[in-house]
Amino acid sequence: MSKIYIVDAKRTAIGSFLGSLRKVSPSDLGATVVKDLLKNNNLQGHELDEVIMGNILSAGQGQGVGRQVAIKANIPFEVPAYSLNILCGSGMKSVMTGYSNIKSGLSNLVICGGVEVMSQAPFVSPRDVREGFRMGELKFQDSMLIDALTDAFDKIHMGVTAENIAEKYSITREEQDRFAIKSQEKAIKAIDEKKFEKEIVPVEIVEKKQTIIFDTDEYPNRKTSLEKLGTLKTVFKKDGTVTAGNASGINDGASAVLLASEEAVKKYNLKPLAEIVGIGQGGVDPKIMGMGPVPAIKEALKMANLDLQSMDLVELNEAFAAQALGVMFELKNEYGVTDEFFDERCNVNGGAIALGHPVGASGNRIITTLVHEMSKRKSQYGLASLCIGGGMGTAVVIKSI
Repeated sequence: MSKIYIVDAKRTAIGSFLGSLRKVSPSDLGATVVKDLLKNNNLQGHELDEVIMGNILSAGQGQGVGRQVAIKANIPFEVPAYSLNILCGSGMKSVMTGYSNIKSGLSNLVICGGVEVMSQAPFVSPRDVREGFRMGELKFQDSMLIDALTDAFDKIHMGVTAENIAEKYSITREEQDRFAIKSQEKAIKAIDEKKFEKEIVPVEIVEKKQTIIFDTDEYPNRKTSLEKLGTLKTVFKKDGTVTAGNASGINDGASAVLLASEEAVKKYNLKPLAEIVGIGQGGVDPKIMGMGPVPAIKEALKMANLDLQSMDLVELNEAFAAQALGVMFELKNEYGVTDEFFDERCNVNGGAIALGHPVGASGNRIITTLVHEMSKRKSQYGLASLCIGGGMGTAVVIKSI
């Protein structure tokens, strides 16, 4: 079977909620990254077989965000482009879909990405407004809460699912806060040392007749500390442990990966960064949706015929500190790794608690960050995984070239 390569991977810097990217449309943001991938690899749009973009909060953004991205990136009409939505796994699922399409022979060269501008999620009226109402007040609902952050089955916020994991695994508030502050420290260090420079595509933003270049993640909090985290109120459960400080943010951003078959690599004289050697997905009880990476990682490692100890670097999306710690607990039991394994290899440049979590893009962003960090360190194997609302997870194992 043909090998599938990651030729290149790029992302925008991540914006804070109602921050620098608040007025940039998802299609414009995604197109910025796609254009850069094509230019950086001396490719023309017509040479692509398809474009796949993960996106969750599409209400009000117009038909087919993925198609909009492709056309705004000057890719010809003849090249198919589409969006997919499996919540937080969307950006990673786009890569898995591209991988499968190349494996099947349907495609040879695919751009797979994810984009989310959570700042633009609209407020919506109840469904029965279409039927009319005779009296009383009309309450608007937050589409971001409904479509991204609330479990469809038990109607609980994703933060409550993290509280459920904290209770199940006896994860304390202090453990979560310590995990969160480490994420902040690593992210700030990475930014200061310009570790993300090669993976970030600058975004031009016109505001008040001035052009601003946005090229640095703006969400990390340089003013926080373990002591300050300890003063934050829990928000999801009375006497709980999950706070805004040990949870990921609400953010804006885009990311994309260029996938190619062996045939395409030779035809277009491409220089791959890595090979995809395993993909996996799995399901868990939606009430503990954050544990979804566990079965997904097992499946991806099995496909790659590798174990966790073989992974030189791991990117585990930090939806919540409790969630990430719960996953690590299960992986330690399953594979016999230690706390030191995760301290040294997991989220070495910080994670979503510090960098942010633009939900439709994050699964792609962690692959992008992983590929570039592996290249810097000359690592052999890497793993990226994240949890998904509704009780699922996805994972990808890559091998450096």
